[in-house]
Amino acid sequence: MKRTLILLFITLMAFLAACGGQSVPDDLRTIRLPMGYVADPQYAPLYVAVDKGYFAEEGLALEFDYSFETDGIALVGAGELPFALASGEQVVLARAEGLPVTFVMQWWQRYPIAVVSKASAGITTPADLAGRKVGVPGFFGASYVGLVGLLAANGLTLDDIDANEIGFNQVESLLTDQSEAVVVYINNEPVQLAQRGEAIDVIAVADYANLVANGVLTNEQTIAEEPELVEGFVRAFLRGLQDTLDDPDAAFEISRGFVEGLTDDRRGVLDASLALWRAEPLGRADPAAWQETHDLLLSMGLLDAPLDDVATLYTNEFVARAEP
Repeated sequence: MKRTLILLFITLMAFLAACGGQSVPDDLRTIRLPMGYVADPQYAPLYVAVDKGYFAEEGLALEFDYSFETDGIALVGAGELPFALASGEQVVLARAEGLPVTFVMQWWQRYPIAVVSKASAGITTPADLAGRKVGVPGFFGASYVGLVGLLAANGLTLDDIDANEIGFNQVESLLTDQSEAVVVYINNEPVQLAQRGEAIDVIAVADYANLVANGVLTNEQTIAEEPELVEGFVRAFLRGLQDTLDDPDAAFEISRGFVEGLTDDRRGVLDASLALWRAEPLGRADPAAWQETHDLLLSMGLLDAPLDDVATLYTNEFVARAEP
């Protein structure tokens, strides 16, 4: 019996930690939000918005779902969840499959994928990748699309490089010279490599291709039936985002309450993310980026046919409503 009580206590403490140490008042609507990644300071704007009560002011409480097994796009498309975080290329593919999903806030304004190499390799431009052994996490998702987009923007294809699937072991693959270059998230692995004292060159996809990165996804039913919910969610998120950009130090300290064991060496992740989020105004979708993302996926053969109207993929309506 004593062991059971201890386990229950541990479980309760873990739950409270995941919620930022706060219980959820009965008058708030709990929203489970698929994140797509582990608890991390790159989610600081959401942590800030929760900690400062911005979501609570909208009548909402967030439950962060960090499980890799959660298919947020499918759940939102089926109407089982109202929101998820997703990358733009996944939204295009979902619409092509008939899922009625819509981007309502473009959080990341710059595509976060990059190609990193040791400085000694002399890979400083996309053209230098020709004939090189490039490690790719997998031939799917944002990393794959970003690599192909980078190559295509510079007159290259996958046939021009020696691309190898390495899983999410980019740092080790590069440091042990299994790969001459690796495809990474620009706010993650380059930070780790710099902390290890490795001199590196970074080629940012966003410097060559205008692709849609991560943002907030909802569905047509929620937009039609609960527009106030969408507006409130976007407004709270944008407030947390602005506060994070204004005061990264405070945002990182708030993140400690949401990321168990967060250490100072992860501060670089937040710092590297700030430039990816900035825009004037925050959160607006770029029609040109959506068209370029659509056209790249079509050229890759990931779309069987062009979509009838790329503008159905996103809306700036709720960002506009949420602006002061």
